[in-house]
Amino acid sequence: MSKAFFDTNVLVYQMDTKSPAKREKCRSLVRKTADNGDAVISTQVLQEFYVVVTNKLHIAPVASKSIMHTFENMEIVTIGKELINEAIDASLQYKLSFWDALILVAAESARCEVLYSEDFNDGQIMRNVKVRNPLK
Repeated sequence: MSKAFFDTNVLVYQMDTKSPAKREKCRSLVRKTADNGDAVISTQVLQEFYVVVTNKLHIAPVASKSIMHTFENMEIVTIGKELINEAIDASLQYKLSFWDALILVAAESARCEVLYSEDFNDGQIMRNVKVRNPLK
């Protein structure tokens, strides 16, 4: 299998008790990809995950931190000034929000073939990364 980047929303759906179908789809996909050693996320995804699950899903901070330890078996792209500059360019080129562009360039930098997200157009290819909406 090829490397796959997971956007924050896919990881968050794994915790969402209000959407059991989405939760199970995302859990299965993330588990399978991580077990194969092909899962990639970024420091941005880690930060966003913590904020969303504590603020919107009301998971206790200590529990959220514990959940985040399960992501340690994934490759983690560190966001630095080079990727920030690339994200600015990508946001202009593809007319994306800066944050979505940062996800895209992080996926590209890790040489991921697939980016799992519901925030882009399913099937779209940008910077040699194919976007897949895991909920379609």
